[in-house]
Amino acid sequence: MPSLLDVLKDKLSGKNVRIVLPEGEDERVLTAATKLQSSDFVTPVVLGDKDKIEALAKDKDLDISGIEIITPSTSDLKPELVDAFVERRKGKATKEQAEDMLNNVNYFGTMLVYAGKAEGLVSGAAHSTGDTVRPALQIIKTKPGVAKTSGVFFMIKGEEQYVFGDCAINPTLEATDLAEIAVESAKTAKSFGMDPKVALLSFSTKGSAKSDDVEKVAEATKAAQEKAESEGLKDVVIDGEFQFDAAIVPEVASKKAPDAQIKGDANVFVFPSLEAGNIGYKIAQRLGGYEAIGPVLQGLNSPVNDLSRGCSTEDVYNLSIITAAQTLQ
Repeated sequence: MPSLLDVLKDKLSGKNVRIVLPEGEDERVLTAATKLQSSDFVTPVVLGDKDKIEALAKDKDLDISGIEIITPSTSDLKPELVDAFVERRKGKATKEQAEDMLNNVNYFGTMLVYAGKAEGLVSGAAHSTGDTVRPALQIIKTKPGVAKTSGVFFMIKGEEQYVFGDCAINPTLEATDLAEIAVESAKTAKSFGMDPKVALLSFSTKGSAKSDDVEKVAEATKAAQEKAESEGLKDVVIDGEFQFDAAIVPEVASKKAPDAQIKGDANVFVFPSLEAGNIGYKIAQRLGGYEAIGPVLQGLNSPVNDLSRGCSTEDVYNLSIITAAQTLQ
C-alpha cells in the first residue's frame, strides 16, 4: 500500500505548485527548499535576507541555483502588495503601517498567496503558531460557513494513517466548535483519499460517565451528524462520545458501545480540547513512533500551514507536499 505522501506526489507530478517558505534563513527550511526545487511537484518561493540566505547556502553546501529568493523589504512586489493589504484590511491599517508590516516575512508571504502569486504557505520553523496563523486569519480568512480555523495532524506509521484534531489552534471549544471541527476533519481526510470514520473523544463512552464535559461532546456529536448530512456528507460516519480505546479497538468497542456506528475502526479523532489534542498527538509521536505531519490548517480560503519550531527538514518537506495537495481541492 503506497504511503499518503507517495500518493500525493503522484497527484502533484508536473504541477509545480508554488509554495512560499518565509523562513529561508533557517537551515532546515532552506535544505527542504533545495529538495523541493529538484522535484516537479512543488516550486518553493523562499523569503528572507538574500545575502544571509546565500551565505547560509554556501556554508552548508546547498545548491540554491534556480530557487526564487525574495527579500520583502526590497522586493519590487512590495508596493503592489502594500496597496492590496490596505484594501483587504478595510481601514484597519494605514499605508505606512502596511509598509512596515509587510517587512515581516509571514505577512509578505501571506500576501503573495492572497494576491495569487503563490498557492500556499508553510511557516513556523522559527515562528510561533500565532505568528503564522494571525496573517492568514487577517488576510486569507476562513471559507464561507466556517466559523473557526482548526489544526489537524496526519499521524502515519507504515500503512496506518489517522487524523487528529484540533491539536494546534483553539484553546477553548464549545459543542458547536467541536461539531464544525469534526465535519471539517472528515472533509480533510476524504480529500486525501481516506474513508473517514470520525470519533469524538471523551473520558466517557456513550454515557458511561456524567459531567458537563461529557454532555458537551455528546451534544457536539449530534450537531456534527446533522451538519454533515446538511452538507451532503451522508457517507461519512461520525459518532461519539468515545473513550479512545472504544474508538479504536474492536474488542473494547463491542463491550462498551455495541450499538455504535463506529466499531473500533475510527480513523479521525476529534479531541474535546486543545490541551487533550496537543498532548495526545505528541504521545503518539514520541512514544508510539508515529510520524506527525502538520498541523494542517482547515477552513481557510487558501492553504497556510504551521510547522512546529522543533521540526526537522523532512517535516518542512512533507508539510509543503501536503500544502500543495490542498490546492488541488
